[in-house]
Parts: sequence; structure tokens; C-alpha cells
Amino acid sequence: MLTTERKALILQRLGDNGRIVAKELSQELDLSEDTIRRDLRELASEGLLQRVHGGALPASKALADIPTRRKISPDDKTAIAKAAAGMVKNGQIIFLDGGTTAVAVARAMPSDLLATVVTHSPEVALALHNNPGVAVELVGGRLYKHSNVAVGAVAIEAISSIRTDVYFMGVTGIHPEHGLTTGDREEAAVKRAISRRSAETIVLASREKLGAVSAHSVVPLIEIDGLLVARSCPPELLEPMASLGIPITRANG
Repeated sequence: MLTTERKALILQRLGDNGRIVAKELSQELDLSEDTIRRDLRELASEGLLQRVHGGALPASKALADIPTRRKISPDDKTAIAKAAAGMVKNGQIIFLDGGTTAVAVARAMPSDLLATVVTHSPEVALALHNNPGVAVELVGGRLYKHSNVAVGAVAIEAISSIRTDVYFMGVTGIHPEHGLTTGDREEAAVKRAISRRSAETIVLASREKLGAVSAHSVVPLIEIDGLLVARSCPPELLEPMASLGIPITRANG
């Protein structure tokens, strides 16, 4: 079997089964594990999968650039955003993460809401600029351009003095075994810090993130308080999370 054929087979199996076990595939194809692992390394370098111990898992489409991410699951993100905005109560202090879904949440917040939004995303802050009842606190730091959010020691120091009622978290991967993941180590550290300063953490879970894995761990699924998904999200994507007892809220729309 040619290398290109092997790689195509790997991607097909990954799409069908949601994972690749290098030892099993090497035995099936009568090839060495080193050959399969080399293929996995090369596919991972192209962003086509995420290597894990013993094999590979689907890479998150949410690692693409911002213009591309805006085109992924737009209806899901709109429904999730409206539902998240509707969960915010007057008088609350919430932390709103960065990313395309978080910006949609900011834009969906009603004009008569009286609340405080803390964010490390300049885009989110700007989206709330004309909302008369929402006070905005912007956390500073080094700008991580992939997500347009502040990261680093300055951001974490500022977060350490804040307590919020709800954190609406954005991630690039949500997996029953590997938990919540994202593509940058410093961004993962900031998300962890925010979650641990919040009374409740709700993950904004558009479908392309479910079952996917990125390189850097944020927190295990058991440390969050729920997933917010679109009503149209296929049940088979949610079943592994539901089986762990993770509360799942389906957004209307």
C-alpha cells in the first residue's frame, strides 16, 4: 500500500471511528507500528489529526483562522449565543471568553440587561460597547492573535483578583477522555484560571468541537457545570458526555 493510500485510509477510519489505535492498525495492515506512527506524525503536522498516546484523535476544525471559523456551524453558534445571553441575570458578573461564539453571545445580550461582563477579548468588549446596561471590564496582557485574547502572566494576575458568577468558556476540543483542550498553552492556562475563579463554568459547544482534541489541556470535563449546545446537535456526539453525567442544555433555534 502506498503512503498516500495509507494516509487516506487513516483519515477515513478516523472519520468513521473517531480514533486510531496505532498497534491495531499496524497489525491489520501487516506493517510496523513505526510506519503507522510516522504517518500519524505527518498527518498531525498538516493539522489533519491530533496525536495522542497510542494513536490519534480528530483534530479540531476550531483551530483554523478567524475568518474560516466564522463560517463553521454559524446557525449552531447563533442559537448557542442567544441561549447563553438569556442565561445572564441582572446584577451578575460574568466572564465571557474570546472566539467567534463568545462575540456572538456579547451581541445577543439584551439592551435592558444590567450586568458586568469581564473579558480578555477586545472583540467582545467592542461588541458590548453600545449596550447601555452592561459594564465591561477588559483584562489586559499579551494578545494571542489566533483568538484575539489577552494571555500571559499579566492576564492571569488580573484574573486572580476577580470572582465571577458564570464563565462562558470557549475551547477548540471537547472529548470524554481528554476533556477540554485548546491549541495554545498560555491560552489554556488563562482559561483554567478563569474557571477556578468562577462559581459556574458553562462551555459553548458548537458541534465541530465535540469529540475533537487539541494539544493543550484546559480542565477535565468533570470540573465544568455544563455544556451549551444547539438543538440540532446529533445525539451521538453528546452521548459520551452525557454518560459521564455532564449537564447538557440544548439551545432553541
